[in-house]
Amino acid sequence: MVEAKYTVNLAPAASNRRREVLIVISTVMVIVLMGMSIMVPVLPLYAQSFGVTSAMVGMVVASFGLARVFMDLPSGHWSERFGRRPFIIAGPAVFAVASLLCGLASDFWLLILFRFIQGLGSALYTTAAMTVLMDISTKEDRGRTFSLYQGTLLLGTGIGPTFGGLVAQGYGLRAPFYFSAFLGVVATVWAFWRIPETRPAKRHETLGTGEHPTVEVAGGGNLRPLLLNVNFLLVGLVGFGLHFTHTGSRQTIAPLLGYNVLGLSEAQIGFAMTLISLVDFAVLFFGGALSDRFGRKVVIVPAFVVMAAGVVLFALGDSYALFLGASAIYGVGRGIGGAAPMAFASDISREGSHGVASGLYRTFCDVGLMIGPVVLGFVADSTSYAWALYSNAALILLITVFFGLLAKETVEKPVRKQDLAEG
Repeated sequence: MVEAKYTVNLAPAASNRRREVLIVISTVMVIVLMGMSIMVPVLPLYAQSFGVTSAMVGMVVASFGLARVFMDLPSGHWSERFGRRPFIIAGPAVFAVASLLCGLASDFWLLILFRFIQGLGSALYTTAAMTVLMDISTKEDRGRTFSLYQGTLLLGTGIGPTFGGLVAQGYGLRAPFYFSAFLGVVATVWAFWRIPETRPAKRHETLGTGEHPTVEVAGGGNLRPLLLNVNFLLVGLVGFGLHFTHTGSRQTIAPLLGYNVLGLSEAQIGFAMTLISLVDFAVLFFGGALSDRFGRKVVIVPAFVVMAAGVVLFALGDSYALFLGASAIYGVGRGIGGAAPMAFASDISREGSHGVASGLYRTFCDVGLMIGPVVLGFVADSTSYAWALYSNAALILLITVFFGLLAKETVEKPVRKQDLAEG
C-alpha cells in the first residue's frame, strides 16, 4: 500500500541552517514573551480592580490556559498539514489584537473573553514553535537546543515584568496591555519577514504486503501511540506541574501575597518576577547540557525538588528580602529543569508526528496553566495565600515521586573509559 512519510529537510549536517532557524524562532519568542510578561505583575491587580475575589482573579489567568487547551492539538495537526510558518505568523497577530482589547475592557467578563482570545493566539505560536525545534534538533543536542530557545525566551520574560510594573505605576494598570499589543505587532512583522518553513518534505514509498510505516501522517500524525506511551504521559504530568506552578503560584498567588500581605509595590513585585527569569536564564544552559550528557530524568527530579522549596519559601516569607530569596530559589529549579521535559517529550516523538507530539505535550502543560490559578485561588480564599503555596509545593513533590519512580530514561548515559577497558 502507499503511505505518506516525511523526510527531514534540515539534516543534522546542515548545522548553519539549523542554527539560523533556531535564532530566528527564538527572536520572535523574545518579542512575544516580552509582550506577555509585561502583564504579569499587573494582571492580578487589574482583575482585582473590577471588585472580584481571588478565585475570580484566577479565572482571568485561567481563561488564557483554557483557550490553549482547546487550541493545542488542532494547532499540532494543522502544523503537520499546512506547515509551521502560517501559525508562527498568525499567533502573534491574534495575541496583539486581544491585548489591545484587554486594555480597553470595560467589564470583568469581557476581560476574561479577551484573555481567552490571547490564549488562542499564544497556542498557535507556541505549538508551531515547539514543532520547529523538534524538526531541527537531534537526541544528542536536544537539551541544549531547547535550553537556547528557552534562554532567549527568558530575555523577554525577564525584561517584561519590571517594565510592566514601571509602566503601570506611571500610566495606570491598563497601559501594559497597550504596550503588549504593540510588541505583538512587531513580532508578527518579524515572523512574516524571517521565519522559514521547516516542515519536512513529503515523499511516497510503496511498502510490501505486511509492512507497516513507522509513522502515520495522515491527518497530521497518529495520536494513539503517544497516549499509550507511559513515558509520554509521565512527562506530560511533569509539564502539567510546571505550568500549574507557573500560573498558579508565580503569576497569581505570589504577586497577591506580596501586594496584599507584604505591602509590596507593583514595581517591587515586577522586579521579583524578573529575578526569577534572570536566575532561570543563568542556569538553564547548564541544565540543558546536563540533560544531553547524563539524561533528562536525572535533571528533572532534583530540579523539581528545588522548585518546590522556592514555593514553600514564598509562603514562609515575611519580608521583601525573603520574597526575593524565594524568587531566586524558584528560578534555580525552574531553570535547571525547564528545558529537560520538552527534550524528553521530543525524544519520544517520531518523524511525521512532531506536530501532534508538540500539541499533546502543550495540552498537558496548558491544562496546568488553566487550572492552577483557579484551584490555588479557591484555596487562598478558603484558607490563606500561604496554604495555597504549600498545596502547590506538595503537588510538585508528588509529581516528582511518580516521575522518578516510573519514567524510563530516553538518553543513553555516556560509557566510561574504565567500562570500555573492562569490556
